[in-house]
Amino acid sequence: MEMLMWIGIVLFIAGFVLIAVEMVVPGFGAPGICGIICLVAGVFVTADSVEKGAFITVIVLALLGIMMALILWLLSKGKLRSPIVLEEEQRRDEGYISSGDLQFLLGKQGLAETDLHPTGVGNFDGVSFDVLSEGRYISKGAKLEIIKVNGSKLIVKEL
Repeated sequence: MEMLMWIGIVLFIAGFVLIAVEMVVPGFGAPGICGIICLVAGVFVTADSVEKGAFITVIVLALLGIMMALILWLLSKGKLRSPIVLEEEQRRDEGYISSGDLQFLLGKQGLAETDLHPTGVGNFDGVSFDVLSEGRYISKGAKLEIIKVNGSKLIVKEL
């Protein structure tokens, strides 16, 4: 094999590896751009004619499609760790609660940790929550009562 053919093979391998990295890591960054440049350069280096270049381009695109399907399959089966999927769980025993669970706070009394104009932070049974006053300014340290729970919003009034 001649030297130009070896350079083309190296460019193709580098291009496919860089594109694979770009498929796993989110964003359109340096690996994707460099991979595209390597693949295009590989086609120009190895093709002797326009017909051969078009044929190589079709093969490269088919291999990219197969590679994308394989990477998506590996990501969906958990064989590859996806950098865009959170690994942490927000469990109730660690202090996380969903907005649907806030009904139990209805009628609770606590203190304003910050000034409420009209939003701020209130402390109820040692737990801080973002709260919303009825529309009035409430100063820090005032006694509060939760009068309404609307989804994740806690509406309070001053006692």
